[in-house]
Amino acid sequence: MEKPVTLISQGEQMVGMLHLPDGKGPFPAVAIYHGFTGTKVEPHRIFVKMSRALVQKGIAAVRFDFRGSGDSEGDFADMTVSGEIADAVRVLDFLQDLSEVDGQRLGVLGLSMGGAVAASVAGLDKRVKCLALWAAVAKFDIFERQEELLGQAREQGYADVGGNLLKYSFYEDARKQDPLALVARFPGPALIVHGDADPTVPVEHADLYYSAVNGEKEKFIVPGADHTFNRHDWEKAVIDKTADWFRSKL
Repeated sequence: MEKPVTLISQGEQMVGMLHLPDGKGPFPAVAIYHGFTGTKVEPHRIFVKMSRALVQKGIAAVRFDFRGSGDSEGDFADMTVSGEIADAVRVLDFLQDLSEVDGQRLGVLGLSMGGAVAASVAGLDKRVKCLALWAAVAKFDIFERQEELLGQAREQGYADVGGNLLKYSFYEDARKQDPLALVARFPGPALIVHGDADPTVPVEHADLYYSAVNGEKEKFIVPGADHTFNRHDWEKAVIDKTADWFRSKL
């Protein structure tokens, strides 16, 4: 079953899609977090396909738009990493409150900046039992290197990010984030997935995460793949690996 769902985070509505397996629960569940400027669907519907693959393994999934993104309330200009971490925790609250979900078996999956959010939440929230990262940002200095946007934000108070305005407060907040330090606290299993030709978040970020994780871990590098696995064979390899990981570890 797939159905639209909503929750409230810091006074604003977040819109998502819940995927439930057939049969009698409660089921383990995975919260899926999108990237910077992304949505709960992501390129070539990879989040939809991932959710459906999890359901085939008997695992529930939910994918929400962060506040200020997709169909959710809020303004992208006000988005910060701290705010997305707060949203991500509210998604865990949502899952834990569902009668169809086993609140003792929750996992998180994040893409790109959503990967940094997932890694941070895994270290902060003991309800997370299993983690998967796709092309995850490990260090936020990656945004500092976008000199033109950073300069705009510093001088004008906001940057124009592909038509979305983003306040300078995003950069101030991002400098305070350390997902590597937080994920080091996570005692559970972690899968780290990355394309070795990622032009947006270099594959070295996967190496940083692999070094930081102290629990069971596996690094899965997709040869030739870009940032969002924009080829069918790359996509299939990532989805199959991730679904099997959650099935065996969650």
